[in-house]
Amino acid sequence: MSITFPFENIPVSEEWVFKNVKSTQQWTHGYHRYPAKFLPNLVKKIIEDYTDQGDTIADLFAGCGTTLVESKIHGRKSVGVDINPVAQLITDVKTNPIRENLLISKYKIILAEIESFRPEDFQQIEKHDRIDYWFYPNEKYKIAFLYQIITELQTTKKVKNFFLVALSNILKNCSKWLQSSTKPQVDPDKVPTDVFKTFNKQVKSMLKKNQLFFEALEDLKFTNIESKLVLEDARKTSIKSATINAIITSPPYVTSYEYADLHQLTGYWFDYLNNLREFRKNFIGTFYSYGESLDSHSAIAQRAINDLKDKNLRTAREVANYFSDMHDVANEMYRILKDGGKSFVVIGNTTFKDVKIQSAEIFAELLDLSGFEIEDVIKRSIPHKLIPTIRDKKTGKFTTINNKNSKQIYPEEYIIIAKKENGNH
Repeated sequence: MSITFPFENIPVSEEWVFKNVKSTQQWTHGYHRYPAKFLPNLVKKIIEDYTDQGDTIADLFAGCGTTLVESKIHGRKSVGVDINPVAQLITDVKTNPIRENLLISKYKIILAEIESFRPEDFQQIEKHDRIDYWFYPNEKYKIAFLYQIITELQTTKKVKNFFLVALSNILKNCSKWLQSSTKPQVDPDKVPTDVFKTFNKQVKSMLKKNQLFFEALEDLKFTNIESKLVLEDARKTSIKSATINAIITSPPYVTSYEYADLHQLTGYWFDYLNNLREFRKNFIGTFYSYGESLDSHSAIAQRAINDLKDKNLRTAREVANYFSDMHDVANEMYRILKDGGKSFVVIGNTTFKDVKIQSAEIFAELLDLSGFEIEDVIKRSIPHKLIPTIRDKKTGKFTTINNKNSKQIYPEEYIIIAKKENGNH
């Protein structure tokens, strides 16, 4: 089809809106908070409408594994790619449910150990300096204690990781991090929740979800369906050429999040990172990337970059970096897909410093340049507040509706369906 520009003229498709659907609580989806989480029902519908059993599905921005969980429960093999070790940990646990009796026996050991906790045993603990920035001593000692117990458990890595995910998800509640903020911000008035009680509640919730997922996979005989997340760059993966039937992915939003910053609590506690600035450089489309160029393969992106250049050079470079990275990602998608395979890219447009950035149209253009045939573009409104939707017009930072400079962004998003016609590109 020829692409209709701009995409905002496309009518909203109600069957893709999923009003009043709490699919994030199904299966293991709710194990861990994650910014801009992919809506499971969206992935579910794509899998059911466009793929067949026996297909292999890939997600090059796998995040906390929504595509992989849905692929497994639908009997599709899947491979995810993400640069973030926290994403890998969460996804491994979410896609591999464990026999309940094994988890409960190890959980009883942890509970028994908690009885013997003595804060003075952990006062000399050596951890990254930023741990003291984010945590009061009382919570710090208890978290250190839990981390030690879990990592020293006599059990498999899979079981240890289950409890590490539970610990990871409570870190924000037990820290000084402003609870209502996705971005790193200290709340001087916050009273952190009790570490042991919060951990206990989190584990109990995960045990229930684990069991439901385990039983469902057993009933369907999908327990051994392959599902893995590799710690790699979406621009250059180890996935073999022409081996994937469908790609279902939602790229990070341009100028939206510093994912590295958002997972720093787990990063520091679990020794995934030492230097945040260096860690950031691995992430796509960040102003910490090396690129200085203001050129883009996309004509639509180029117009936005030129408009931004006059307002803020650093932001213009950041946007140019992002779309340069996305051009490489589009080429990688084309390489790994089988002939006739389809790519489903879920993405929204935004405005930054009063410049409209048509990310969806730009990505469609990049897919077209990579050799894809754009088959369809579906527009959906976002009913749930899964991502911050309000930005300050002056600073460009996320804010609240009470801010007089505020304006809403990403109230809608698009599903770009692109087909690889043949391998002659």
